[in-house]
Amino acid sequence: MNCGGCSGAVSRALDKLKGQGVDSYEVSLEEQEVTVHGTAEYDFVLEKIKKTGKEVSVGHHQIECVG
Repeated sequence: MNCGGCSGAVSRALDKLKGQGVDSYEVSLEEQEVTVHGTAEYDFVLEKIKKTGKEVSVGHHQIECVG
């Protein structure tokens, strides 16, 4: 994530997942990472973030949004 538009898109996507296994999350533009807390499956959260249309690179259960 390198701009507020990308972090905003990810935040909106994760807001929609609250009550679906996402309890809370932190989006760090400075660290370019997203931390999600809850019981949602990793692949479920990843798919929803990918649907923002932002380029997503995936590491060891880390998601980086490049946009």
